[in-house]
Amino acid sequence: MAHLHSPSSRSSPAPPRSGPQRSAAGAAPAPGSRDPRLPKEMPLEDGDPVRPRGQKVNGEVSGVPRLRGMGDPSLRGATAPGGSRTDTMAEEPGPALGDGDVTPRGASQRAGQPEEALMSELSELVQKVVKSSSWWERHGVDISILACSFLLLPAGFLCLRSAQTVPFLAGVLILGVVHHTLTVKGSHLASHNALTESKSWGKVWAIFFIELCSAFTVEQATYNHVKIHHGYTNVIGLGDSSTWKIPFLNRYVYMFIAPLAVPILTPLVALGLLRNVEWKAALRTLCCMFLGFYCHYWLLLHVSGFQSPWSALLCMLLTRSLLAHPYIHVNIFQHIGLPMFASDRKPKRIHLMSLGVLNLPHNALLDWSFGHSLISCHVEHHLFPSLSDNMCLKIKPVVSQYLKQKKLPYNEDTYSSRLWLFLQKYEELMVHAPPITELVGIQ
Repeated sequence: MAHLHSPSSRSSPAPPRSGPQRSAAGAAPAPGSRDPRLPKEMPLEDGDPVRPRGQKVNGEVSGVPRLRGMGDPSLRGATAPGGSRTDTMAEEPGPALGDGDVTPRGASQRAGQPEEALMSELSELVQKVVKSSSWWERHGVDISILACSFLLLPAGFLCLRSAQTVPFLAGVLILGVVHHTLTVKGSHLASHNALTESKSWGKVWAIFFIELCSAFTVEQATYNHVKIHHGYTNVIGLGDSSTWKIPFLNRYVYMFIAPLAVPILTPLVALGLLRNVEWKAALRTLCCMFLGFYCHYWLLLHVSGFQSPWSALLCMLLTRSLLAHPYIHVNIFQHIGLPMFASDRKPKRIHLMSLGVLNLPHNALLDWSFGHSLISCHVEHHLFPSLSDNMCLKIKPVVSQYLKQKKLPYNEDTYSSRLWLFLQKYEELMVHAPPITELVGIQ
């Protein structure tokens, strides 16, 4: 999910993400505990406290503007959340500005108004679009896509009964696309409570999509993705997408072979994170994970007609990894390689998101399976994370026009271009620690 969980199980602190993305592999410290690796305390932008997981990094990217003479206001005391309740999913950073943000010099003058006014003005424009939209546009379109995916499940399982190649491959394709639609698009929307305006139903959908379908724990997924990745996008030691990096793998193994292991690594990482939640939440997660896996396995044996357990398990792996490559790629393409900031020297929200987030072009398959907010409207999603995929698509012209009008970055690139960039600069982007970007204004 751009970013809901990550296959990486590195012991170093982490931010997926995909992944699908702040990734869930970056475990939060246990409730009330203090992680000695982290600097002293930082407030989350939505008011919840957190301590950066960060590594101290020096250096800069050549050709990137520099920021100087900036300081952060006093940092408030904090303890890491235990994540034992699902109601944290609705408490995500929205368009409001964080108290700890700092303003790049010259940016306000170039924009002609204070940065608070920039975000406020953009929020008003977007709010007008949201208020003028029907329920169908706000939620119905995306709910219909998820419902259609469920309706396709019988066709996929029945196609796998065929001894002919074409129907069998059609079954693999159907189940693979449905699986990623439910686990990436469904989980991502549920983590942001974007499927419904009801918090109670939002919790139900989060448990269903994240735990039952995706085999992950709601508390850690929402904390790592919503609180950290969105609250501190591209901030070193917090939302810098570092858990997507596996430095001991070479570029070709990482980009083209390792993604096949995502269906196996994801539940293993989730099991490791259960120690950070209350026992009731852990038990609920274990039950949901087992039920999700067993239902898939049972249907392959009794509906699709697989004769041996191993053939059914192999088919499960095949369908669940069908779109694992773009899932990994999307999670790294849209943040890594863009400006990174120190936790005490980050720009205001509107600049943080416009600088550190990138949109990919429309792609019918990925738009359906992952959602617009993870593909072509990722900038819009990071500015207004509680909006559904369809609403992100609807506000895209407003946001892009506004940012360009105010001379703010609006990053866009093609999938093939980013893939080539990562293959060329894999060592720089995915092995070495990201340098801190310093800005003297938006250039």
